[in-house]
Amino acid sequence: MTLALMAAMAEELEALLAPLQERATHHHAGREFHTGRLDGHAVVLVLARVGKVACATTAALLVERFGADRIVFTGVAGGLHPAARIGDVVVARELLQHDLDASPIFPRHEVPLYGRSRFPTDAPLSDALLAAAREVLEIERFALAEPYAAMGIVEPRVHEGLVISGDRFVATAPEGEALRRELPDAMAVEMEGAALAQVCHDCDVPFAVLRSISDRADERAHVDFPRFLREIAGPVSAAIVRRWLSRGATD
Repeated sequence: MTLALMAAMAEELEALLAPLQERATHHHAGREFHTGRLDGHAVVLVLARVGKVACATTAALLVERFGADRIVFTGVAGGLHPAARIGDVVVARELLQHDLDASPIFPRHEVPLYGRSRFPTDAPLSDALLAAAREVLEIERFALAEPYAAMGIVEPRVHEGLVISGDRFVATAPEGEALRRELPDAMAVEMEGAALAQVCHDCDVPFAVLRSISDRADERAHVDFPRFLREIAGPVSAAIVRRWLSRGATD
């Protein structure tokens, strides 16, 4: 069994690469796929790059070339729901492409010829990551007290629900508000998850999406973004994945 771990940016992957044992790097399609063992489990780690097309390409390669039988995507997202604050963690239950519109032939957001707009994540996998996230945040809020305080983060929490994806970095209040009106149950917005969902649906591969809220999808979305990736999102995501793996998650 091979677990694939994906991220869109290097800072999101570094905390998982560091402890990778028996590491081998394979160059294919302009990407570096790192195979090895993480906490005793066979894994392949890869930088998917940003956007839906890059994510879909990478996911298909993971399944077809590296035999991935489950995929977890970790990274950051903008908070949309009022409850999703900076520093919180969201485990996706459904994914939707908010910028997909083939109307009037198909309803807005519906993927043509699929008859659906929302793709569910794997329930047992998401349940396990949710439990791991809750445990990790109880620990990390002390371990990361300094960067949390520096970024005004108080008592980060874990959420679950709809995460939406689009090929646009949402960085203005009007854009964020428009998405809230259109999709009021959306917890967060990012640029890759729904593409992964469609590929995994086609390939019948269980998957999950784990996101740290880095901003509120407004004009401050770029402020301290690299620091958040490096000091909070990367360590927290890696800790959640490793807590999950420590329970024998894939073997």
